[in-house]
Amino acid sequence: MTELIWWVCAALAVGGGLGTILSRNPVSSLLFLILTFFNLAAIYVLLGAHFIAAIQVIVYAGAIMVLFIFVVMMLNVGERAVAMERSWLPGGIWVGPAVLAAVLFAQVVYLVMRGPGPEYPRTVVGPKQVGLALYGPYLMGVELASMLLLAGLVAAYHLGWRRQPEQESKETHFDERRTAVGRSAVRAGTDRPAGAP
Repeated sequence: MTELIWWVCAALAVGGGLGTILSRNPVSSLLFLILTFFNLAAIYVLLGAHFIAAIQVIVYAGAIMVLFIFVVMMLNVGERAVAMERSWLPGGIWVGPAVLAAVLFAQVVYLVMRGPGPEYPRTVVGPKQVGLALYGPYLMGVELASMLLLAGLVAAYHLGWRRQPEQESKETHFDERRTAVGRSAVRAGTDRPAGAP
């Protein structure tokens, strides 16, 4: 029964990952990514890593996904951004990622067809072991990952700060009209006789 649940969660995680990549709507991509995170948490529970599963749900499926949703709302991605992304990604650019995905898929098929691997003892991983690992030998990796997330948030903010073309054209048109009205008022004032109010 445990193996069947593992296969179901693994299939859902792979399907969610594919949906994240292939979906054209950013909100749908985020929902597929949340599905992937939840299924990974279930796989962690099956492997005996209950603390990692809780962190997966609380941090990744919770806090980081809320951050991603705020970034998507801040960028205000619409049809214009989708068309721009299509122009940036022509058909030939997918050859390299497709080859790498095919190699990884062949490796997974080979490992599955080879049969069961060596058996490892199942032990429960508690918060103490995770803390000792994160703030011990992997401290630099954790700090670099946090700086990478911060840099991504700042970059997304600056990318989303640019003005929309419709707003710029309206403001330019308003400035031109205001300048024209000011010039006509100056001309009307110079055409009046000297002593006229």
